[in-house]
Amino acid sequence: MSGPYRAAVCTALTGPDSIQIQDRASVPLARDEVRIATRAAGVNFPDLLMTYGKYQFRPDPPFIPGMEIAGEVIETGAEVAAVKVGDRVTAGAKGSCFAEQLVVPSSAVMLLPPALSFEEGSCWRSAAVTAWHALHDKAGLQAGETALILGASGGVGMAAIKLAKHFGATVVGTGSTQSKRDAILAAGADHALDPAAEDLPGQVKSLTGGNGVNVVFDPVGGALSIKATRAIAWGGRFLIVGFASGEIPSFPANHALIKGYSLIGLRAGEASRRDPDLAKRTQAALHGLAASGAMRPHISQTFKLENTTDALRALEARNIIGRAVITMP
Repeated sequence: MSGPYRAAVCTALTGPDSIQIQDRASVPLARDEVRIATRAAGVNFPDLLMTYGKYQFRPDPPFIPGMEIAGEVIETGAEVAAVKVGDRVTAGAKGSCFAEQLVVPSSAVMLLPPALSFEEGSCWRSAAVTAWHALHDKAGLQAGETALILGASGGVGMAAIKLAKHFGATVVGTGSTQSKRDAILAAGADHALDPAAEDLPGQVKSLTGGNGVNVVFDPVGGALSIKATRAIAWGGRFLIVGFASGEIPSFPANHALIKGYSLIGLRAGEASRRDPDLAKRTQAALHGLAASGAMRPHISQTFKLENTTDALRALEARNIIGRAVITMP
């Protein structure tokens, strides 16, 4: 069993300032578990929400935030055969990732493709799983269709851009500043628009020959969600991914009826936990995408473990373009 390790611990549901770096003792492994020395951890919006107690999964303090890491296997349980000590891996969990060690079931571990660095691997999986579940499983996005990606300069938004382009779709992304719109275009989007524009639906329709988009990918919520419904095509699919704006929209049911579009909610992680076969198919698909270098994440900022509070504050201030990563020795 490995020795003590440092972790960023949320001590109260008051936001990022409640994070303290504390020493934790290692625990023995169960027979199907893996211990990983963390090299990098991805910073996700749910991590920020958890520090306020505002995420769907609401652990009581003290707890360690963080949902995804990349690192090296340093110990395996007696029944683990899929990975071995020394393997470079990625792993996902509902928490506990902002730490120098992570213990997870072997089913939560995936070999890190050589195409990805530890930093890239640590912030690839969660966004990629969400984008895949949304655009492939839920929306069935097809080549030749159009997709509107809201919040496209964020980690999940950029993953959605790259996957939609991989599927052969035309992509319109929204970003609130010129630098974000430049990054959206650099990520592969065909068009980048200002979400604050009053005529946003008209701009989208103009870009789509007056038809509107087939799919809306919405991790933002709030008033922008309602605005985006006016840019959706007949029979379109509106994907409810999250509420980064902090506001939950109330969709007009009569509008969905008149335009014949579907409102589709999704929780990618929960879907995989409830359906092991889906989880296996998703992991196989993502491993292939990662191995080919597709959907490579854009990392704009890195932080040390002791600066976890700063990383979460930067996310809260909307200062992150693409992804932020916490690195460890």
